[in-house]
Amino acid sequence: MLVGNSDGMGLATTRRLLAAGWDVIGVSRSESPIRDAAYCHKVADVSHGRYGELLNELMTVGPLDLCVYFAGIGELLDPMDMSGEARIIDVNLTGMVKTAAAVIPHMARNGKGHFIGVSSLADELLSSEAPSYHASKAGFSNYLGGLALALKPRGVHVTNVRFGFVDTKMAKGDVKPFMMGVEKAVDHLEYCIRRKPACFTAPKIMVPLIKFRKLLMKLGGK
Repeated sequence: MLVGNSDGMGLATTRRLLAAGWDVIGVSRSESPIRDAAYCHKVADVSHGRYGELLNELMTVGPLDLCVYFAGIGELLDPMDMSGEARIIDVNLTGMVKTAAAVIPHMARNGKGHFIGVSSLADELLSSEAPSYHASKAGFSNYLGGLALALKPRGVHVTNVRFGFVDTKMAKGDVKPFMMGVEKAVDHLEYCIRRKPACFTAPKIMVPLIKFRKLLMKLGGK
């Protein structure tokens, strides 16, 4: 099952898995352009109550080998209108937790399965421009890290994928260093599906840059 897969990385991953012979269920708030006998698409918003009901329905279809959570939104902070801040947390973090809470118990009972969440290198940084997005990804990565430890003895793999800038509509801002193409991002996801690491970060060159920025922020705060 792929959540948030009507465009961008989710759509490209759907096509890649179908080409490899997978049966795929997709869930997103928009219709999918894909028409394939091995593909079933459901329209739902992860921040709405109906989403939980849909997840319960999908769990009756049969055991899932893989679930990937792509859904995410982000906007720059407007201190004069913060009405959208909570929705960013709802989609990016709470929606992922709802998905994991529906899917993982079934995987644990079967003693196998793989849950992947697509996070961001923003999880390490404070941001005055998009605090809700950065906070959601910090919680996202922390939660998946804890789940990975808890579920390993049960045969269920959890992978936190931390990307830098990927060339999708989510890539906002004037400066986007080392931006990755969508197909390259899907290459990394295929690697994670095969190898099942607890955490995967790309591009690696961003890691020292993030650490350097954190140091500058710390020094600037003194």
